[in-house]
Amino acid sequence: MRKLLTLLLIPAFLFSCGDDDSAPTTAALNLNINGLEDLGATAQYEGWLIVGGNPVSTGTFTVDANGTLSTTSFSVNNEDADAATKFVLTIEPIPDPDPAPAAAKLVAGDFNGTTSATLSTGTAPALGDFSNAAGTLFLRTPTDETGTNNGNDIYGVWFGTPGTPPTPNFTLPVLDEGWVYEGWVIGDAGPISTGTFTDFGAVDSGNPFSGTENNAGPPVPGEDFFNAAPAGETFPLDIRGRRIVISVEPVPDNSPAPFLLKPLLVDLAIDAATAPTSHDFGQNLGSVPTGTVTRQ
Repeated sequence: MRKLLTLLLIPAFLFSCGDDDSAPTTAALNLNINGLEDLGATAQYEGWLIVGGNPVSTGTFTVDANGTLSTTSFSVNNEDADAATKFVLTIEPIPDPDPAPAAAKLVAGDFNGTTSATLSTGTAPALGDFSNAAGTLFLRTPTDETGTNNGNDIYGVWFGTPGTPPTPNFTLPVLDEGWVYEGWVIGDAGPISTGTFTDFGAVDSGNPFSGTENNAGPPVPGEDFFNAAPAGETFPLDIRGRRIVISVEPVPDNSPAPFLLKPLLVDLAIDAATAPTSHDFGQNLGSVPTGTVTRQ
């Protein structure tokens, strides 16, 4: 009788285990992204699937000094993976008090009915298309003048076309919330910020190094380098022979150094002419992150 009872219980046990629908069905989301950098201790990357117009987090990751992602494969709900129309990568603060995506959306890609999406900064809602990036600069020191040129224009750099007044001359995407442009001069001890800006035809965020006679400067971003030299630098700073960079920075900014995205730069000649001569920026599209995301 005991053997018969055991035989009767075995099929019921097997049926019960095979019919358990409580465990969620998951899919793998694999990232292959080039051009990312270490964000330090105050920020991290987070991926998002857009499902029915709503963001679904795929998880966070960091990047080391070699550009290697801490995690490249994430487990996501299978239904979300199948229904997702887009992937978006954001930069999130640490700690992150908001479960929603941050405004700093770096790259995105559309699935378009396939299992793979190509990631770029030019796919909405990422920050913009830099394929046509261009701009000019000129050497001038308007902030130490009271109406006449002091003849020391090698100590200042301004972004645009020289004139009375200077005019903007950037071909760059207008940035959404979460991003700003920042100018840089590479000094003897490292990069020196000329200030942040989003409006190409207005003064930038500050002029801490400028002269005191006309401290406001012209209605374009830029900086003169006369006062309050950073450690390791000697002012006035001759701009000739130096690298000038335009970067795109996240808000809030994760670092006082230039962010990974530097769409424009120029290495000025050691004898570069001052205004009214202008100098063209070159494209630096190798700094623009690219990659793919695949759902399996």
